Amino acid sequence: MKRHPEHLTIGSRGSPLALWQAEWVRGELERRFPHISLELKIIKTTGDKILDSPLSSIGDKGLFTKEIEHAILRGEVDLAVHSLKDLPTSLPRGLTIGAITQREDSHDVFIANKNNAGKPMESLPPNATIATGSLRRRCQLLHWRSDLTIVDLRGNLNTRFARLHESTWDGMILARAGVLRLGFEERISEVIPFERMLPAVGQGALGIEIRQNDDGVANIISHLASRATTYATLGERAFLRYLEGGCQVPIGTLGRIEQNVFMLDAVIGSIDGRQLVRGKIHGEPAASEELGEQLAKSLYKSGGREILEEIRRAVPQKARVPEDV
Repeated sequence: MKRHPEHLTIGSRGSPLALWQAEWVRGELERRFPHISLELKIIKTTGDKILDSPLSSIGDKGLFTKEIEHAILRGEVDLAVHSLKDLPTSLPRGLTIGAITQREDSHDVFIANKNNAGKPMESLPPNATIATGSLRRRCQLLHWRSDLTIVDLRGNLNTRFARLHESTWDGMILARAGVLRLGFEERISEVIPFERMLPAVGQGALGIEIRQNDDGVANIISHLASRATTYATLGERAFLRYLEGGCQVPIGTLGRIEQNVFMLDAVIGSIDGRQLVRGKIHGEPAASEELGEQLAKSLYKSGGREILEEIRRAVPQKARVPEDV
C-alpha cells in the first residue's frame, strides 16, 4: 500500500473563480483523505497583473499559469488547480497534468445588461454592443451577426458584472461553468447553442498540474479524474496543439464521449468572422488525441491554412493566450 504525504500545498490564482475551484479540489481531497493536511497558496500571475490590455495583444503563453508552474518546480506548492482552458498545450519540462476533473457545462452564455435582462441575443437591435475578451467568441459572434460592435472586456467575473452594470453595453459573453460555480445563474439571459458558438479548448474542466514522477501526489489526485472528460479534452488539446503555430487564432472545439464514442466538433475562424471553417470527427475514445490532430489537419487543408496565413500577415506572431473567464 502506497504511503500518502501528510501535507500538501495547493497553488491557485486569487480570483473568486480560481479560489472556488481550488477550494473544491481541497474539499474533495479532504473528504477522501482526512489524514492529509491541505494548505492553499495564492500566486499572482502575469494575466492577473495586466488588466488594461486585451489578452490578444499581450502574447504570452502561460499568461495565467507560468508563475504557478515555477512554484511547483521550486517545490513551493505540490499541485496547482487551473481552468483547463488556461493551460497551454505544451507544459514546462518536469510538469504534467495529473488529473482532469469531470466537466461542468461547457456552453457560453449571454448576460444582458440590466435594461434587457432576460432577453435573448436575437432581440438585440442592429449594431448592438457586446463585451468579450475572447477572439474565439468575437469571431463566432461576428460570423452570426456582422453588425455587432465588439468591445474588449478583462478582469475576474465579479469585475465583469460590475463593468457591464456601469456601461451602456447591451450585454457580455461568459463561460457558463464559471457563472454557475459562483452562483450567478439567475443573470443568464441565454445559453448560446453549440451550433452558434463552440467553446474554448478544455472549457468547463479543471486541470490539476503536478511534478512529473511525483507518484504520491499523482496517486492522490487520480481519484478526482474523469475518464470521459480526460479523453474528450485531450482530443481538443491535440487539435489546438497542431494548429497553434505561434499566432493568435480564434479556435473553438467540442469534444465529448457519447455511447463510448469520442466525438469532436471544431472551428477555425478569422478575427472578423467573415471566414469560418468547421468540421467533425469521431472514433475510439482512447484515440482521441490522434483524432484531434486528424481533424486539425483536415480543417487546415480545407480553408484553415488561408485563415492562418491571413492572420499571420495582419498580426505580429504571438503565442496563443487563454481565456480566463
